[in-house]
Amino acid sequence: MELTADGRGLVKDAGVVLLRKTADAVGLTARIGEVFGPGRVERICRGAVLVGAASAIAAGARNLSQVERMLAGHAGTFGSCGSDSTLWRTLDSVDERVLKRLSRARARSRRTLWRMLTARPGGFPWLQVGGKRLHGWVVVDLDATIVGCHSRKQNATGTYKGGFGHHHLGGWIANTGEALSILPRPGNAGSNTATDHITVLDEVLTQVPDEGRHSKLLVRIDGAGASHDTVSHLEQLGTTRRRVAWTIGWTITGVEEAAIKALPERAWAPYLDQDGTIAAPIHYGDGDGASDENRSEYGHVAELTGLAKRPGWPTTMRLIVRRVPIAPRDQAAGRVTALEKTTGWKYAVTATNIGRMRGIPGTNQPQWLDVLHRQHAVVEDHVRAAKTTGLGLLPSASWRINTAWVLLTGIARDLDAWTRLLTFHDHEHLAKAEPATMRELVYRLPARLAHHARRRWLRFDRDHPHTDAITTAWHRLQVLPAVT
Repeated sequence: MELTADGRGLVKDAGVVLLRKTADAVGLTARIGEVFGPGRVERICRGAVLVGAASAIAAGARNLSQVERMLAGHAGTFGSCGSDSTLWRTLDSVDERVLKRLSRARARSRRTLWRMLTARPGGFPWLQVGGKRLHGWVVVDLDATIVGCHSRKQNATGTYKGGFGHHHLGGWIANTGEALSILPRPGNAGSNTATDHITVLDEVLTQVPDEGRHSKLLVRIDGAGASHDTVSHLEQLGTTRRRVAWTIGWTITGVEEAAIKALPERAWAPYLDQDGTIAAPIHYGDGDGASDENRSEYGHVAELTGLAKRPGWPTTMRLIVRRVPIAPRDQAAGRVTALEKTTGWKYAVTATNIGRMRGIPGTNQPQWLDVLHRQHAVVEDHVRAAKTTGLGLLPSASWRINTAWVLLTGIARDLDAWTRLLTFHDHEHLAKAEPATMRELVYRLPARLAHHARRRWLRFDRDHPHTDAITTAWHRLQVLPAVT
Protein backbone atom coordinates (compact mmCIF):
# COMPACT_ATOMS: atom_id res chain seq x y z
CA MET A 1 0.00 0.00 0.00
CA GLU A 2 1.19 3.49 -0.85
CA LEU A 3 -0.07 6.71 0.72
CA THR A 4 -0.39 9.84 -1.40
CA ALA A 5 -1.97 13.26 -1.01
CA ASP A 6 -3.30 13.78 -4.51
CA GLY A 7 -7.01 13.09 -3.99
CA ARG A 8 -9.41 15.58 -5.53
CA GLY A 9 -13.06 16.49 -4.99
CA LEU A 10 -13.35 14.80 -1.59
CA VAL A 11 -16.10 15.95 0.80
CA LYS A 12 -15.67 14.63 4.34
CA ASP A 13 -19.14 15.32 5.81
CA ALA A 14 -21.17 15.03 2.64
CA GLY A 15 -24.51 14.18 4.26
CA VAL A 16 -24.74 17.75 5.55
CA VAL A 17 -26.13 18.68 2.13
CA LEU A 18 -29.43 17.05 3.15
CA LEU A 19 -29.77 19.41 6.13
CA ARG A 20 -28.94 22.44 4.03
CA LYS A 21 -31.27 21.34 1.24
CA THR A 22 -34.08 20.92 3.79
CA ALA A 23 -33.54 24.46 5.04
CA ASP A 24 -33.70 25.76 1.48
CA ALA A 25 -36.80 23.68 0.69
CA VAL A 26 -38.86 25.13 3.55
CA GLY A 27 -37.62 28.67 2.89
CA LEU A 28 -35.61 29.05 6.09
CA THR A 29 -32.36 30.13 4.42
CA ALA A 30 -34.02 32.86 2.38
CA ARG A 31 -36.10 34.13 5.31
CA ILE A 32 -33.13 34.37 7.65
CA GLY A 33 -31.25 36.15 4.87
CA GLU A 34 -34.08 38.71 4.71
CA VAL A 35 -33.68 39.38 8.44
CA PHE A 36 -30.05 40.47 8.03
CA GLY A 37 -30.11 41.82 4.51
CA PRO A 38 -27.09 41.59 2.16
CA GLY A 39 -23.63 41.25 3.72
CA ARG A 40 -21.81 44.57 4.00
CA VAL A 41 -18.20 43.41 3.81
CA GLU A 42 -18.02 39.68 3.15
CA ARG A 43 -20.81 39.75 0.56
CA ILE A 44 -22.01 36.49 2.04
CA CYS A 45 -25.68 35.91 2.77
CA ARG A 46 -26.09 35.81 6.56
CA GLY A 47 -28.93 33.36 6.09
CA ALA A 48 -26.46 30.97 4.48
CA VAL A 49 -24.01 31.60 7.33
CA LEU A 50 -26.50 30.74 10.08
CA VAL A 51 -28.19 27.85 8.27
CA GLY A 52 -24.82 26.42 7.32
CA ALA A 53 -23.69 26.67 10.94
CA ALA A 54 -26.92 25.05 12.17
CA SER A 55 -26.41 22.22 9.68
CA ALA A 56 -22.86 21.68 10.96
CA ILE A 57 -24.08 21.70 14.58
CA ALA A 58 -26.72 19.10 13.70
CA ALA A 59 -23.91 17.02 12.20
CA GLY A 60 -21.87 17.25 15.40
CA ALA A 61 -19.89 20.53 15.41
CA ARG A 62 -19.48 21.80 18.98
CA ASN A 63 -17.92 25.24 18.50
CA LEU A 64 -17.28 27.92 15.89
CA SER A 65 -13.95 26.53 14.68
CA GLN A 66 -15.45 23.07 14.18
CA VAL A 67 -18.28 24.64 12.21
CA GLU A 68 -15.74 26.34 9.92
CA ARG A 69 -13.74 23.16 9.38
CA MET A 70 -16.82 21.07 8.63
CA LEU A 71 -18.22 23.55 6.12
CA ALA A 72 -14.87 24.24 4.42
CA GLY A 73 -15.28 21.11 2.31
CA HIS A 74 -18.70 22.23 1.09
CA ALA A 75 -17.63 25.22 -0.96
CA GLY A 76 -18.36 23.17 -4.06
CA THR A 77 -21.76 21.88 -2.91
CA PHE A 78 -23.82 24.76 -1.53
CA GLY A 79 -21.24 27.56 -1.55
CA SER A 80 -19.13 29.34 1.01
CA CYS A 81 -20.57 29.95 4.47
CA GLY A 82 -17.73 32.17 5.63
CA SER A 83 -15.14 31.66 8.33
CA ASP A 84 -15.55 31.27 12.07
CA SER A 85 -14.92 35.03 12.33
CA THR A 86 -17.84 35.68 9.98
CA LEU A 87 -20.04 33.43 12.09
CA TRP A 88 -18.87 35.15 15.28
CA ARG A 89 -19.74 38.60 13.88
CA THR A 90 -23.12 37.32 12.74
CA LEU A 91 -23.92 35.91 16.18
CA ASP A 92 -22.70 39.10 17.84
CA SER A 93 -25.16 41.12 15.73
CA VAL A 94 -28.16 39.18 17.09
CA ASP A 95 -29.87 41.53 19.55
CA GLU A 96 -33.42 41.44 20.91
CA ARG A 97 -34.85 42.97 17.74
CA VAL A 98 -33.08 40.44 15.52
CA LEU A 99 -34.12 37.58 17.82
CA LYS A 100 -37.78 38.51 17.33
CA ARG A 101 -37.38 38.71 13.55
CA LEU A 102 -35.57 35.36 13.49
CA SER A 103 -38.42 33.88 15.54
CA ARG A 104 -40.92 35.05 12.90
CA ALA A 105 -38.74 33.59 10.13
CA ARG A 106 -38.67 30.23 11.92
CA ALA A 107 -42.43 30.31 12.46
CA ARG A 108 -43.10 30.98 8.76
CA SER A 109 -40.78 28.14 7.74
CA ARG A 110 -42.43 25.83 10.28
CA ARG A 111 -45.81 26.62 8.74
CA THR A 112 -44.43 25.68 5.33
CA LEU A 113 -43.00 22.44 6.72
CA TRP A 114 -46.24 21.41 8.43
CA ARG A 115 -48.14 21.89 5.19
CA MET A 116 -45.62 19.59 3.52
CA LEU A 117 -46.05 17.04 6.32
CA THR A 118 -49.82 17.15 5.94
CA ALA A 119 -49.48 16.47 2.21
CA ARG A 120 -47.04 13.55 2.56
CA PRO A 121 -48.20 9.89 2.77
CA GLY A 122 -49.39 9.29 6.31
CA GLY A 123 -50.06 12.97 6.95
CA PHE A 124 -49.06 14.91 10.05
CA PRO A 125 -47.55 12.75 12.86
CA TRP A 126 -50.32 12.72 15.45
CA LEU A 127 -49.38 11.16 18.78
CA GLN A 128 -50.50 7.75 20.01
CA VAL A 129 -50.88 7.80 23.82
CA GLY A 130 -52.43 5.15 26.03
CA GLY A 131 -53.77 3.29 23.01
CA LYS A 132 -55.53 6.40 21.65
CA ARG A 133 -54.60 8.54 18.65
CA LEU A 134 -54.68 12.25 19.50
CA HIS A 135 -55.78 13.41 16.06
CA GLY A 136 -55.73 17.19 15.80
CA TRP A 137 -53.73 17.74 19.00
CA VAL A 138 -50.29 19.36 18.96
CA VAL A 139 -48.50 18.32 22.16
CA VAL A 140 -45.87 20.63 23.68
CA ASP A 141 -43.61 19.63 26.57
CA LEU A 142 -41.75 22.16 28.73
CA ASP A 143 -38.67 21.25 30.71
CA ALA A 144 -35.55 22.86 32.16
CA THR A 145 -31.99 21.61 31.91
CA ILE A 146 -28.67 22.55 33.48
CA VAL A 147 -25.70 23.21 31.20
CA GLY A 148 -22.49 23.02 33.18
CA CYS A 149 -19.36 25.01 32.43
CA HIS A 150 -15.83 25.11 33.78
CA SER A 151 -14.97 28.78 33.29
CA ARG A 152 -16.32 32.16 34.34
CA LYS A 153 -18.75 32.66 31.49
CA GLN A 154 -21.20 35.52 31.73
CA ASN A 155 -24.30 34.59 33.83
CA ALA A 156 -22.75 31.27 34.85
CA THR A 157 -23.60 30.79 38.52
CA GLY A 158 -24.18 28.06 41.04
CA THR A 159 -27.19 25.86 40.28
CA TYR A 160 -29.76 24.35 42.60
CA LYS A 161 -28.14 20.94 42.08
CA GLY A 162 -24.84 22.16 43.44
CA GLY A 163 -23.11 22.56 40.08
CA PHE A 164 -21.95 25.63 38.14
CA GLY A 165 -23.27 26.84 34.80
CA HIS A 166 -26.58 27.85 33.20
CA HIS A 167 -30.16 26.69 33.65
CA HIS A 168 -32.12 26.86 30.36
CA LEU A 169 -35.85 26.33 29.91
CA GLY A 170 -37.26 24.99 26.65
CA GLY A 171 -40.38 23.80 24.88
CA TRP A 172 -40.44 20.88 22.42
CA ILE A 173 -43.17 19.42 20.20
CA ALA A 174 -43.77 15.77 21.06
CA ASN A 175 -45.33 15.11 17.63
CA THR A 176 -42.25 16.05 15.60
CA GLY A 177 -39.35 16.56 18.02
CA GLU A 178 -38.94 20.21 17.01
CA ALA A 179 -37.40 22.72 19.44
CA LEU A 180 -39.95 25.53 19.60
CA SER A 181 -38.17 27.68 22.15
CA ILE A 182 -35.08 27.48 24.34
CA LEU A 183 -34.77 30.32 26.85
CA PRO A 184 -31.19 30.92 28.03
CA ARG A 185 -31.06 31.57 31.79
CA PRO A 186 -28.43 32.06 34.49
CA GLY A 187 -27.50 29.06 36.57
CA ASN A 188 -29.35 30.33 39.63
CA ALA A 189 -32.68 30.66 37.78
CA GLY A 190 -35.46 28.91 39.66
CA SER A 191 -36.96 25.68 38.37
CA ASN A 192 -40.52 26.97 38.95
CA THR A 193 -40.14 30.61 37.89
CA ALA A 194 -43.55 31.52 36.50
CA THR A 195 -42.34 34.46 34.40
CA ASP A 196 -39.90 32.21 32.52
CA HIS A 197 -42.58 29.57 31.89
CA ILE A 198 -44.89 32.29 30.59
CA THR A 199 -42.16 33.62 28.29
CA VAL A 200 -41.57 30.15 26.81
CA LEU A 201 -45.31 29.52 26.47
CA ASP A 202 -45.78 32.75 24.54
CA GLU A 203 -42.91 31.85 22.22
CA VAL A 204 -44.46 28.40 21.75
CA LEU A 205 -47.70 29.99 20.55
CA THR A 206 -45.83 32.14 18.03
CA GLN A 207 -44.10 29.02 16.65
CA VAL A 208 -47.11 26.70 16.35
CA PRO A 209 -48.93 27.40 13.07
CA ASP A 210 -52.33 28.88 13.92
CA GLU A 211 -54.41 26.97 11.41
CA GLY A 212 -57.65 25.04 11.70
CA ARG A 213 -56.05 21.62 11.72
CA HIS A 214 -53.60 22.68 14.47
CA SER A 215 -56.11 24.50 16.65
CA LYS A 216 -55.84 22.17 19.65
CA LEU A 217 -52.77 22.50 21.84
CA LEU A 218 -51.84 20.30 24.81
CA VAL A 219 -49.14 21.65 27.15
CA ARG A 220 -47.42 19.33 29.61
CA ILE A 221 -45.12 20.54 32.40
CA ASP A 222 -43.62 18.76 35.38
CA GLY A 223 -44.02 19.99 38.96
CA ALA A 224 -42.07 23.18 38.15
CA GLY A 225 -45.17 24.54 36.42
CA ALA A 226 -47.47 24.19 39.42
CA SER A 227 -47.82 27.90 40.20
CA HIS A 228 -50.87 30.18 40.20
CA ASP A 229 -49.36 32.50 37.57
CA THR A 230 -48.45 29.69 35.15
CA VAL A 231 -51.82 27.97 35.46
CA SER A 232 -53.67 31.29 35.10
CA HIS A 233 -51.68 32.07 31.96
CA LEU A 234 -52.46 28.65 30.50
CA GLU A 235 -56.15 29.22 31.16
CA GLN A 236 -55.99 32.55 29.30
CA LEU A 237 -54.26 31.11 26.21
CA GLY A 238 -57.41 29.48 24.92
CA THR A 239 -59.43 31.42 22.36
CA THR A 240 -62.44 30.82 20.16
CA ARG A 241 -60.03 29.55 17.50
CA ARG A 242 -57.69 27.48 19.68
CA ARG A 243 -58.29 25.18 22.61
CA VAL A 244 -55.47 24.83 25.13
CA ALA A 245 -55.42 21.82 27.46
CA TRP A 246 -52.72 21.20 30.05
CA THR A 247 -51.35 18.69 32.53
CA ILE A 248 -48.95 19.68 35.32
CA GLY A 249 -47.16 17.77 38.04
CA TRP A 250 -48.59 18.61 41.46
CA THR A 251 -46.83 18.93 44.80
CA ILE A 252 -48.29 16.67 47.49
CA THR A 253 -48.97 18.47 50.77
CA GLY A 254 -50.94 17.59 53.86
CA VAL A 255 -54.17 18.43 51.98
CA GLU A 256 -53.49 15.82 49.31
CA GLU A 257 -52.29 13.25 51.85
CA ALA A 258 -55.53 13.61 53.82
CA ALA A 259 -57.50 13.16 50.58
CA ILE A 260 -55.51 10.05 49.69
CA LYS A 261 -56.22 8.55 53.12
CA ALA A 262 -59.93 9.22 52.60
CA LEU A 263 -60.06 7.30 49.31
CA PRO A 264 -61.76 3.91 49.63
CA GLU A 265 -59.93 0.96 48.11
CA ARG A 266 -62.62 0.54 45.45
CA ALA A 267 -61.78 4.01 44.10
CA TRP A 268 -58.41 2.80 42.77
CA ALA A 269 -58.29 1.57 39.14
CA PRO A 270 -55.35 -0.34 37.59
CA TYR A 271 -52.34 1.58 36.34
CA LEU A 272 -51.97 1.48 32.54
CA ASP A 273 -48.99 1.10 30.24
CA GLN A 274 -48.49 3.40 27.25
CA ASP A 275 -50.23 0.93 24.95
CA GLY A 276 -53.39 1.16 27.06
CA THR A 277 -53.07 -2.27 28.69
CA ILE A 278 -52.91 -2.91 32.44
CA ALA A 279 -49.32 -2.77 33.67
CA ALA A 280 -47.83 -6.06 34.84
CA PRO A 281 -46.84 -6.28 38.53
CA ILE A 282 -43.28 -5.65 39.67
CA HIS A 283 -42.07 -7.21 42.92
CA TYR A 284 -39.19 -5.51 44.65
CA GLY A 285 -38.99 -8.17 47.37
CA ASP A 286 -40.00 -8.27 51.00
CA GLY A 287 -40.10 -5.26 53.21
CA ASP A 288 -41.67 -2.71 50.86
CA GLY A 289 -44.73 -2.51 53.04
CA ALA A 290 -47.45 -3.33 50.49
CA SER A 291 -49.74 -6.29 50.92
CA ASP A 292 -49.74 -9.08 48.35
CA GLU A 293 -53.43 -8.71 47.52
CA ASN A 294 -52.73 -5.18 46.20
CA ARG A 295 -50.07 -6.44 43.79
CA SER A 296 -52.22 -8.05 41.11
CA GLU A 297 -51.32 -4.96 39.07
CA TYR A 298 -48.22 -2.77 39.07
CA GLY A 299 -50.02 0.26 40.51
CA HIS A 300 -53.31 2.13 40.62
CA VAL A 301 -54.89 5.48 39.73
CA ALA A 302 -57.71 7.44 41.36
CA GLU A 303 -59.25 10.92 41.24
CA LEU A 304 -58.81 13.41 44.07
CA THR A 305 -60.94 16.17 42.58
CA GLY A 306 -63.35 17.40 45.26
CA LEU A 307 -61.43 15.79 48.13
CA ALA A 308 -58.27 17.92 47.98
CA LYS A 309 -59.76 21.41 47.93
CA ARG A 310 -57.56 24.48 47.66
CA PRO A 311 -58.94 27.98 47.11
CA GLY A 312 -57.73 30.16 44.28
CA TRP A 313 -57.28 27.46 41.62
CA PRO A 314 -59.46 27.06 38.49
CA THR A 315 -62.79 25.39 39.23
CA THR A 316 -62.32 23.12 36.20
CA MET A 317 -59.01 21.74 37.48
CA ARG A 318 -58.87 18.02 38.22
CA LEU A 319 -56.37 16.16 40.41
CA ILE A 320 -55.36 12.62 39.45
CA VAL A 321 -53.31 10.53 41.89
CA ARG A 322 -51.36 7.37 41.13
CA ARG A 323 -49.60 4.91 43.41
CA VAL A 324 -46.80 2.53 42.51
CA PRO A 325 -44.56 0.26 44.59
CA ILE A 326 -41.75 2.02 46.42
CA ALA A 327 -38.49 1.39 44.59
CA PRO A 328 -35.46 0.39 46.67
CA ARG A 329 -33.53 3.42 45.41
CA ASP A 330 -36.22 5.75 46.81
CA GLN A 331 -36.00 4.03 50.16
CA ALA A 332 -32.20 4.20 50.14
CA ALA A 333 -32.24 7.92 49.27
CA GLY A 334 -34.84 8.71 51.92
CA ARG A 335 -37.39 9.96 49.38
CA VAL A 336 -40.29 8.33 51.22
CA THR A 337 -42.88 10.20 53.29
CA ALA A 338 -44.51 8.95 56.48
CA LEU A 339 -47.71 8.16 54.56
CA GLU A 340 -45.78 6.18 51.96
CA LYS A 341 -43.94 4.22 54.65
CA THR A 342 -47.27 3.32 56.21
CA THR A 343 -49.05 2.28 53.01
CA GLY A 344 -46.09 0.90 51.07
CA TRP A 345 -46.96 2.93 47.96
CA LYS A 346 -45.22 5.85 46.27
CA TYR A 347 -47.70 8.59 45.30
CA ALA A 348 -47.72 11.25 42.55
CA VAL A 349 -50.44 13.75 41.63
CA THR A 350 -51.22 15.35 38.26
CA ALA A 351 -53.32 18.49 37.78
CA THR A 352 -55.21 18.99 34.52
CA ASN A 353 -58.04 20.98 32.97
CA ILE A 354 -59.07 18.13 30.66
CA GLY A 355 -62.66 17.06 31.11
CA ARG A 356 -62.54 15.07 27.90
CA MET A 357 -61.10 15.40 24.42
CA ARG A 358 -63.96 15.64 21.96
CA GLY A 359 -64.05 12.80 19.49
CA ILE A 360 -61.63 10.59 21.45
CA PRO A 361 -63.58 8.17 23.69
CA GLY A 362 -62.25 7.46 27.18
CA THR A 363 -60.14 10.59 27.54
CA ASN A 364 -62.09 11.61 30.63
CA GLN A 365 -60.91 8.54 32.57
CA PRO A 366 -58.33 9.14 35.35
CA GLN A 367 -56.33 6.11 34.17
CA TRP A 368 -55.85 7.57 30.70
CA LEU A 369 -55.13 11.09 31.97
CA ASP A 370 -52.38 9.63 34.12
CA VAL A 371 -50.87 7.88 31.07
CA LEU A 372 -51.12 11.12 29.10
CA HIS A 373 -49.07 13.05 31.64
CA ARG A 374 -46.55 10.26 32.17
CA GLN A 375 -45.79 10.36 28.46
CA HIS A 376 -44.35 13.82 29.17
CA ALA A 377 -41.15 11.91 30.00
CA VAL A 378 -40.30 11.90 26.27
CA VAL A 379 -39.14 15.49 26.75
CA GLU A 380 -36.05 14.08 28.46
CA ASP A 381 -35.08 12.52 25.13
CA HIS A 382 -35.52 15.88 23.39
CA VAL A 383 -33.41 17.64 26.03
CA ARG A 384 -30.69 15.00 25.78
CA ALA A 385 -30.67 15.30 21.97
CA ALA A 386 -30.41 19.09 22.23
CA LYS A 387 -27.48 18.85 24.64
CA THR A 388 -25.64 16.59 22.19
CA THR A 389 -26.48 19.07 19.41
CA GLY A 390 -24.64 22.16 20.61
CA LEU A 391 -26.67 23.06 23.69
CA GLY A 392 -24.45 21.14 26.10
CA LEU A 393 -21.38 23.32 25.51
CA LEU A 394 -21.70 27.09 25.12
CA PRO A 395 -18.78 28.36 23.00
CA SER A 396 -18.16 31.88 24.31
CA ALA A 397 -17.64 33.89 27.48
CA SER A 398 -20.13 36.44 26.09
CA TRP A 399 -23.80 36.07 27.06
CA ARG A 400 -24.84 37.69 23.78
CA ILE A 401 -22.90 35.17 21.68
CA ASN A 402 -24.16 32.27 23.79
CA THR A 403 -27.76 33.46 23.50
CA ALA A 404 -27.46 33.44 19.71
CA TRP A 405 -25.74 30.05 19.89
CA VAL A 406 -28.68 28.62 21.86
CA LEU A 407 -31.00 29.86 19.10
CA LEU A 408 -28.70 28.19 16.57
CA THR A 409 -28.91 24.86 18.43
CA GLY A 410 -32.71 25.10 18.26
CA ILE A 411 -32.52 25.59 14.49
CA ALA A 412 -30.11 22.65 14.29
CA ARG A 413 -32.56 20.39 16.13
CA ASP A 414 -35.31 21.56 13.81
CA LEU A 415 -33.26 20.81 10.70
CA ASP A 416 -32.50 17.31 11.92
CA ALA A 417 -36.17 16.68 12.73
CA TRP A 418 -37.38 18.21 9.46
CA THR A 419 -34.93 16.15 7.39
CA ARG A 420 -36.09 12.90 8.99
CA LEU A 421 -39.77 13.86 8.73
CA LEU A 422 -39.60 14.85 5.07
CA THR A 423 -37.18 12.25 3.72
CA PHE A 424 -36.69 9.32 6.11
CA HIS A 425 -40.22 9.08 7.56
CA ASP A 426 -40.73 5.59 6.13
CA HIS A 427 -37.25 4.27 6.88
CA GLU A 428 -37.14 1.55 9.51
CA HIS A 429 -33.95 2.73 11.23
CA LEU A 430 -33.58 6.43 10.39
CA ALA A 431 -37.13 7.71 10.96
CA LYS A 432 -36.57 8.10 14.71
CA ALA A 433 -32.80 7.78 14.87
CA GLU A 434 -30.74 9.40 17.62
CA PRO A 435 -28.46 12.32 16.64
CA ALA A 436 -25.34 10.13 16.96
CA THR A 437 -26.89 7.53 14.66
CA MET A 438 -27.79 10.11 12.01
CA ARG A 439 -24.26 11.48 12.12
CA GLU A 440 -22.67 8.07 11.76
CA LEU A 441 -24.97 6.74 9.05
CA VAL A 442 -25.84 9.89 7.07
CA TYR A 443 -24.38 13.31 7.94
CA ARG A 444 -20.70 12.41 8.43
CA LEU A 445 -20.37 10.11 5.41
CA PRO A 446 -17.64 10.98 2.89
CA ALA A 447 -18.33 11.43 -0.80
CA ARG A 448 -16.58 12.58 -3.96
CA LEU A 449 -17.69 15.71 -5.77
CA ALA A 450 -17.40 15.25 -9.53
CA HIS A 451 -18.30 17.44 -12.50
CA HIS A 452 -19.84 15.85 -15.58
CA ALA A 453 -22.17 17.02 -18.35
CA ARG A 454 -22.35 20.53 -16.86
CA ARG A 455 -23.67 19.15 -13.59
CA ARG A 456 -22.22 18.43 -10.17
CA TRP A 457 -22.38 14.87 -8.87
CA LEU A 458 -21.92 14.03 -5.20
CA ARG A 459 -20.94 10.36 -5.23
CA PHE A 460 -21.44 8.36 -2.02
CA ASP A 461 -20.03 4.89 -1.46
CA ARG A 462 -22.31 2.52 -3.35
CA ASP A 463 -21.60 -0.27 -0.83
CA HIS A 464 -22.84 1.71 2.17
CA PRO A 465 -26.03 0.09 3.58
CA HIS A 466 -28.00 3.36 3.53
CA THR A 467 -26.87 4.82 0.21
CA ASP A 468 -30.27 4.12 -1.37
CA ALA A 469 -32.02 5.89 1.51
CA ILE A 470 -29.75 8.92 1.10
CA THR A 471 -30.32 9.21 -2.65
CA THR A 472 -34.08 8.76 -2.12
CA ALA A 473 -33.99 11.53 0.50
CA TRP A 474 -32.26 13.88 -1.95
CA HIS A 475 -34.79 13.20 -4.70
CA ARG A 476 -37.67 13.81 -2.27
CA LEU A 477 -36.22 17.20 -1.37
CA GLN A 478 -35.69 18.00 -5.06
CA VAL A 479 -39.35 17.54 -5.95
CA LEU A 480 -40.80 19.61 -3.09
CA PRO A 481 -42.76 22.63 -4.33
CA ALA A 482 -40.93 25.93 -4.41
CA VAL A 483 -41.56 28.23 -1.44
CA THR A 484 -43.04 31.61 -2.29
